[in-house]
Amino acid sequence: MTATLHETTIAHFVEDVGLFFEQSGLPRMAGRILGRLLISDPPHQSHEELATWLHASKGSISTMTRLLIQSGLVERIALPGHRRDYFRLKPHAWLELQRSKFNQLIAMRQIAERGLELLDDASIEQRERLEEMRYVFQWFEHELPLLYERLKQEHAARLAAPDGTAAAEEERQ
Repeated sequence: MTATLHETTIAHFVEDVGLFFEQSGLPRMAGRILGRLLISDPPHQSHEELATWLHASKGSISTMTRLLIQSGLVERIALPGHRRDYFRLKPHAWLELQRSKFNQLIAMRQIAERGLELLDDASIEQRERLEEMRYVFQWFEHELPLLYERLKQEHAARLAAPDGTAAAEEERQ
């Protein structure tokens, strides 16, 4: 049985998401699962459906769905009348992901400050790398909350719009 052009295009999309994850330092299979969940119809997929569609072992699916759940991108759900669990993209996953990345920025700034305390009496040249690190993460720590709040407001406006688009999109243009 040959795949249709549409199925092939979908498979390429899923693989591209997997490659993106791999290039970002995460397992390719986690990205493939996420890619599938981004475009699957219905939006929830069982463990077995993911394994079959992705031509992956059940162990790999199990390990990678746990990783995606821990990252806050995916959630496990139960459907009434069904005996199995399903996985789906967690609502507002991208907002939550960015919020957790913000916490990582704070931690990086704190690490730079700890390093600077260790080098309190050191030369400017020796402290320079940590000073730059602290400056960059301090800048993001200040600016990103403003962007995050604006994003949340625009996202809420978009969800409230009857056609699924936001007036905020029109304001941006």
